[in-house]
Amino acid sequence: MELRLAQETDLPDILDIYNDAIVNTTAVYHYEPQTLDNRRQWYLDKRQSGHPVVVLEDRGNVVGFAAYGPFRAWPAYKYTAEHSVYVHRGFRGRGAGKLLLQEIIRLAERQGVATLVAGIDAANEASIELHRKLGFTHSGTIRRAGFKFGRWLDLAFYQLDLPGPEQPTDG
Repeated sequence: MELRLAQETDLPDILDIYNDAIVNTTAVYHYEPQTLDNRRQWYLDKRQSGHPVVVLEDRGNVVGFAAYGPFRAWPAYKYTAEHSVYVHRGFRGRGAGKLLLQEIIRLAERQGVATLVAGIDAANEASIELHRKLGFTHSGTIRRAGFKFGRWLDLAFYQLDLPGPEQPTDG
């Protein structure tokens, strides 16, 4: 398996993985599948803002992707990023998520992120365990944060403290 920065040609595979998560899991609190145009705009926004989108390839096929971006849009949050990791259903539980998350951590460190945040459905034990193994700690849970598949969903937040910039600044 090979990690690399995503290219625009990867968007159909990224869209398939993401839409599977929307339709079949509580990993994404969306109801409707996204379109290729939605994913293209998301990708272009990430590129323009300097935030990475990483894919994991296995024998020429994209089997997962990960990205991060602003936690909140306000200036004082500029050293905090929230990430996402999605793996093709046929590759879950085989180490793909770990490889993607390790790469996101590496890139966030290199970009001077001080706090990396994960918002994880509280019932997603596999994702929570992966994050814990890589040093994330539980920061809190918002009960009944979402409603999907006829039930309330709790959203657990996990964070990883990174070195951040040597000289953080206001403004």
